[in-house]
Amino acid sequence: QVQLLESGGGLVQPGGSLRLSCAASGSIVSINAMAWYRQAPGKQRELVARVTSGGETNYADSAKGRFTISRYNAKNLVYLQMSSLKPEDTAVYYCNAQLLPVGFNNVNTYWGQGTQVTVSS
Repeated sequence: QVQLLESGGGLVQPGGSLRLSCAASGSIVSINAMAWYRQAPGKQRELVARVTSGGETNYADSAKGRFTISRYNAKNLVYLQMSSLKPEDTAVYYCNAQLLPVGFNNVNTYWGQGTQVTVSS
């Protein structure tokens, strides 16, 4: 059973910071990449940041310069450090992973349950 569990969401004032964490657990052979998506009310889910196990990263234009994604591969962890937060960053943030479970031939995609981030004064 593979599971992704997010934490770290909450309420923060504009200009503040939050650090989101995601832990992948279960019988995992390898993780190709982990990512953070978000979905605001009335909007489609969008990619915020992505990191491969090799350390390559990419960001949405809205996140560049403010957000940093990082990973601790040995513990199957991924983080999203968010700074200079804006009200438009308010959304449910979802962890995503492309990984190979034990006993499987193909890489599968998994999602966490989401964590709420609210930026408001």
